[in-house]
Amino acid sequence: MTQAAPSLPLDPEVERIVRDSFARQGLMHHLGAELHEVARGRVSIRLPFRETLTQQHGYFHAGGTSAIADSAGGYAGFTLFPPDSSVLTVEFKINLLAPAQGDYLEAIGTVVRSGRTLTICQLEVFGVTEQGRAQVALGQQTLICLQGKQDR
Repeated sequence: MTQAAPSLPLDPEVERIVRDSFARQGLMHHLGAELHEVARGRVSIRLPFRETLTQQHGYFHAGGTSAIADSAGGYAGFTLFPPDSSVLTVEFKINLLAPAQGDYLEAIGTVVRSGRTLTICQLEVFGVTEQGRAQVALGQQTLICLQGKQDR
């Protein structure tokens, strides 16, 4: 097992593969999520506020919060996988720390430990406004590397 080395530059081909894969995600498109940053072992996804993404109190729904957290972690792990592979989430747990509100949410997935088969990521979600950002969720995720099986 190796730890992520965010200081190493990301191969531009890996970034292209990640961005192409993200573009094929129907749910991310449906939610209006945007792939913001792709780095080695770290990915951020933003979700702009829309009324259609809220629950009954007017906050972002936890389903949207969880979905972008899962995808951010998945793609963070994917940046460290072999080129002929793909990624699936085995499990994730998320704690909702505060009501998710802001102009947009930003989910940041960071690889904690990358193994040959399983990878562990930390998931953080922040509500962002012009005044700053506040953490609204924290999670952990386990990914599996599907060697020899590329995305569709």
